[in-house]
Amino acid sequence: MDLLLLFKAVILGVVEGLTEFLPISSTGHLILVGDLLDFNDEKGKAFEVIIQFGAILAVCWEFRHKLTKVASSLTFSASARRFVINLLIASIPVMGLAFIFSKHIKAILFAPIPVASAFILGAFIIFWAESRQANFNESSCRIQTVDDLSYLDAFKVGIAQCAALIPGTSRSGATIIGGILFGLPRTVATEFSFFLAIPVIGGATAYELLKLWKNPVAISGEYTLAIVIGFIAAFVSAFICVRWLIHYVAHHNFKPFAWYRIVFGLLVLFTAYGGLIQWSY
Repeated sequence: MDLLLLFKAVILGVVEGLTEFLPISSTGHLILVGDLLDFNDEKGKAFEVIIQFGAILAVCWEFRHKLTKVASSLTFSASARRFVINLLIASIPVMGLAFIFSKHIKAILFAPIPVASAFILGAFIIFWAESRQANFNESSCRIQTVDDLSYLDAFKVGIAQCAALIPGTSRSGATIIGGILFGLPRTVATEFSFFLAIPVIGGATAYELLKLWKNPVAISGEYTLAIVIGFIAAFVSAFICVRWLIHYVAHHNFKPFAWYRIVFGLLVLFTAYGGLIQWSY
C-alpha cells in the first residue's frame, strides 16, 4: 500500500472541501498544493475533478430539506420553479464561457504565479465590496431569502461568477462578492452561492468525467483507494465548512479572507522569486 499516495489524497481532499465554498479559491489552492505534493500530472488532475463531487454532495446533504421541497413542489409551486430557473440563469454564462475558453485558460493561467496574482487582486475587490456593504441596510432590502431573487438578480450573479474562470479568483468569492456588489444581503448571496455550486460544479465535474471516459487515465487499485479517501475527505471537510460559514456570515464580514488572500499570494510570489520553491510556470 502506497501510504504517501493516501496521505496526498487526504490533504487534497481536505483542501478541496475547506476551500470550495470560502472566497479563497479551491482551484487555486489545489493547483498550489498539487504542485507542492508533485501531484499535478494527468492522474492528479483526474483526482481533483472527482473529489469535487464530494464537496457538492456535502451541500446537497446540508440543504436536503430545501432541495427535496423544491423537487417535490416543482409542478405546482411558482416559487420552486423560479428557484430552479434562477439557478439555470446564473449557471449559463460561466458554463458557456468555460466551454469556449477553458483550454486557453488552463494553458496560460493554471500555474502558481498567475494564481498568486489573482489571490491578491481578489482581496482588494473584497475590501471594496465590504466598504460599500458597511452602509447597506439588510433589513430594508426587498430580498431576504434566496426565494426572493428575481431573474435579473440571478443573471447578475451569473455574470459575476464568470470571473471565477480565472484560477485564484474563487467561484464562491465571485458569486458572493458579486451578489453583495449588486445589492444582495451577505447571507442571501452566500446561500445562493451554495446552491449555484450544484449545477455549475456538478456540470463541470460531469464534463471532465466524460473527457476521462473518452481518454481514460490508467488507474491502479491503490489509486482507486486514494480517490475514495480523497472523496470522503472532501465531503466531510466541505460539510463542516458550509455549516461554519452559514453561521459566520450572519455576524461577520469577509475582510479576514481578503487578508488571507494577500498573505498567501505574497508568500507564493516571495518563495517563487526568492528561489525557495521551484513553482511551475
